[in-house]
Amino acid sequence: MEKKWYQSKAVWGGLIAVAAAIASAFGYAVSPEDQSSLVDAIITLGGGVGGLLAVYGRIKAEAYIKK
Repeated sequence: MEKKWYQSKAVWGGLIAVAAAIASAFGYAVSPEDQSSLVDAIITLGGGVGGLLAVYGRIKAEAYIKK
């Protein structure tokens, strides 16, 4: 089974870890627990947004779906 890069918890975890390191350089602390929560929230939000876009795309489509 394949998935898009933005559906990967590993990719989001890495991006958030980099963002946390950059934030730390500016005096902001992001705990590992907060990083994990952010990954879960982004994955959940992404799924919801993707579903809404799919429905919107189908409503706005010019062509019909055939069997």
